Amino acid sequence: MEETDREAVWTAAQRVAGMLQRPDQLDKVEQYRRREARKKASVEARLKAAIQSQLDGVRTGLSQLHNALNDVKDIQHSLADVSKDWRQSINTIENLKDVKDAVVQHSQLAAAVENLKNIFSVPEIVQEACELIERGELLLAHRKLMDLECSRDDLMYEQYRMDSKNTHDMKLIQAYFTEVQNLSEQMGKQIWMLVQRSSVSVRSDPAQLVSVIRIIEREEKIDKRMLDRQKQTGFIPPGRPKRWKAKLFEVLEQTVANRIEASQSDTRELDKMWLVRHLELTRKYVLEDLLVMKNLMVQCFPPHYNIFRRLQNLYHDGLVARVEELASEELEANEIVSLLTWVLNTYRSADMMGHPDLAPEVDVKTLEPLLSNNMANALLTKYMTTLTSNIIGWLRKALETDKKDWKKEQEPEADQDGYYQTTLPAIVFQMFEQNLQVAAQISDDLKLKVLTLCLQQMNSFLSRYKDEVTLYKDDHLKDRQNPQFYIQYMIAVVNNCQTFKVSVKSLKKKYTNYELVMEEDHYANQPTIELTLDTIAKDGCAYLLDEVFLDLETYLQDLMTRKWLGGSNAVDIICVTIEDYFNDFAKIKKPYSKEITIEAHRRVVVEYIRTMMQRRITFRGLDERREGAERVIKDAEQFRFLFKKLSAGFGEDTDLLCDAIPALAEVLKLTDPSLLCLEVSTLVNKFPDFREEHITALMAMRGDASREMKQTVIEILWQNPTHPGPNFKPIFKDISVQNLTLSKLVK
Repeated sequence: MEETDREAVWTAAQRVAGMLQRPDQLDKVEQYRRREARKKASVEARLKAAIQSQLDGVRTGLSQLHNALNDVKDIQHSLADVSKDWRQSINTIENLKDVKDAVVQHSQLAAAVENLKNIFSVPEIVQEACELIERGELLLAHRKLMDLECSRDDLMYEQYRMDSKNTHDMKLIQAYFTEVQNLSEQMGKQIWMLVQRSSVSVRSDPAQLVSVIRIIEREEKIDKRMLDRQKQTGFIPPGRPKRWKAKLFEVLEQTVANRIEASQSDTRELDKMWLVRHLELTRKYVLEDLLVMKNLMVQCFPPHYNIFRRLQNLYHDGLVARVEELASEELEANEIVSLLTWVLNTYRSADMMGHPDLAPEVDVKTLEPLLSNNMANALLTKYMTTLTSNIIGWLRKALETDKKDWKKEQEPEADQDGYYQTTLPAIVFQMFEQNLQVAAQISDDLKLKVLTLCLQQMNSFLSRYKDEVTLYKDDHLKDRQNPQFYIQYMIAVVNNCQTFKVSVKSLKKKYTNYELVMEEDHYANQPTIELTLDTIAKDGCAYLLDEVFLDLETYLQDLMTRKWLGGSNAVDIICVTIEDYFNDFAKIKKPYSKEITIEAHRRVVVEYIRTMMQRRITFRGLDERREGAERVIKDAEQFRFLFKKLSAGFGEDTDLLCDAIPALAEVLKLTDPSLLCLEVSTLVNKFPDFREEHITALMAMRGDASREMKQTVIEILWQNPTHPGPNFKPIFKDISVQNLTLSKLVK
């Protein structure tokens, strides 16, 4: 302390010395003293404040320490009380062992009570579930199976908790629920059977496949729950995990393998085209299956299954195995061509994996090859001769197959635009295209020879095709009820002709030197393929119209009769019938749809006028003639309206045909006989093929033609012959009238 004081005094002396170094600074001593006094007072004040603050903190701390000491003493007293109570309750805790056992027993009894209904009704529930499986109600059956398994698993789990080493009781419970395990196996068999048939059943009843997937998903969740519980408790129910999802893909893989293997129905000994048929069936099956999977099956699976990609890979792997197996056999030359064509072209073509309906899920650019380059080259080295397959026999088989389709009890397939068709054009030109593609890879000379052969046989084939279509029509006319879909298949025949024409043009355009090939002498005298196809198509359209008019025959008989004059609805029925038929005819491709519409229009007008020329009715006066003429005009308007509707989009003027009927009506309703000659003359000028017998029948229908009037009409016809123009289409030419002329009437 003294050292501090001395140091303070020394420091003060130094400061005073510093301030009073000059004499003039002595005058400011008092000022310095007051300033220092103020500083001293300020420091003392701050010091007092700091000391006071420290004292207050110390006082507060002491108070808190005192309170803490009191709290510690209270805690000590409480702990002493707790210790005393715990020592007194040791005996009570030991007595609670019985309560614990009772709780475990109560838990078991609660589980038993909760599942009591299922426990006592196991046989009945199993029987009900089996019946539900037989009826195909799998979800309900699986719900009962889940309830039974839950009851069994809960009982076994409670027994395991109570005494995990008591295997006797565990086996007793498991034995009691033996039928539940059998039911699970039966359910599994039914599920795998449906999975095997999924590509077929999903078309008719996709709900079944959805039910199967829902059941598998349920089982997967139960498997996961049981496995999680096993990690915690060590208990796993019998039969778990079932792993039905993994089993699903195993079954699908085996199904795909069986599907590909089953497509080979013949051997070389039984059928020389066995490989072509096998590959075609394989293509058809694979394409059909993938289309079904893409359009129908994918919707039945959860997205995380990625089912289409999985199935596509399964089919690809199955095809690789099958192609390698075929390539390892001793194949003949044409079989090598067929196999390589299928592997290198068909597999990636629009007829299979490149089918537009498979895009974009299937990208042919990313597909792995079915054959390695070495194996493909090895097969090509075996190819020593030219294509020797019997195209004539193959075309005959294709035609026979198509003929069988004509008699099917179901409509033919329709293309993407809704036009009826059969597979015949696709099959024929797919075969031609495949052979030509492979031949072009070998040499241009072989390519031209194959092209010539294909076109020659195509022309001969179309002649047989035309004859078979005619026989098909003749057989139908013997019993118009059979085949059931005669109309639809005849439409398909007409459409096939257009498809054939397009395909032939495609061959002409794609392969070179076509004109040179077609100029050879042995082909020059034969009708062209296009002309033959047009003939077949026009015959088919005529056969279709024959079918229409066979149905209209009864109502045509009612025209121009007293019943018709009295208000018969024959024309209404005729129009409705024609329109109904044309609902089917709308599935005919252009240009034949236009041709059949024009021909139907012409035939309706001709048949209607024919009924007028048959003199079924003779009007009995002016009012009746007027009424009959107005009825004829009304009928013509109905026909005009109908065929304008049917011809919409064709750009064809059909008024001239329908104008013929009102023109005849004008002759009928004419009230001034002196103008009859002028009206008839106008009619003859407009329709040059309107002959004498037609006028005879028309005037006989009027019922008031005098001898002079008839004589005048004859003179008009004889003295003013008309000559049709270059664009005139005859209407009355095909309408025959009974052998009675005006010259005979006027005698």
